[in-house]
Amino acid sequence: MNAFYQFNFYFFALIAIASALLFVTRRNAVPAALWLINVMFALSGLYVMLDAPFVGVIQVLVYAGAIMVVFVFVVMLLNLGRIGVSDMRKVGPRLGAGLVGLALLANLLVVQRGSLPRTTLASASENVVTAVAASLFTDYLVAFELTSVILLVAVIGAVLLAKKRTTA
Repeated sequence: MNAFYQFNFYFFALIAIASALLFVTRRNAVPAALWLINVMFALSGLYVMLDAPFVGVIQVLVYAGAIMVVFVFVVMLLNLGRIGVSDMRKVGPRLGAGLVGLALLANLLVVQRGSLPRTTLASASENVVTAVAASLFTDYLVAFELTSVILLVAVIGAVLLAKKRTTA
């Protein structure tokens, strides 16, 4: 395995593990959700490193995008308490973010320089989207639709629970 790929694999794995630990140790729900989004991005990077770019993109779009937006919306709607941003005011998280940014910049420069061997990624994953879509909308259509209904019921339930009772 190329040293570049091995470094990136361990890099994304370390980010995923550290973010997961920070996710479970947060007292406030909103910073915990942000750390979970960071875990999802790191897992997406790992999927891309494992030659599964479609799964990596779906990881970001579905989980880090849609599901976490709904989660943050419900947390805000329930008004579970004061939102704290004191986690990022300390020096440690800023230094860590700076180091991660430098490592990602170094990776970008290596990729831009073109010193990596070419892979057959495009030919291998050309029909992945078609196969997944055909399977999703034929074999698993009922489960797909039931999932969307369950999510809709969960959001409606959260709205009803959060609604303040007023006397008319």
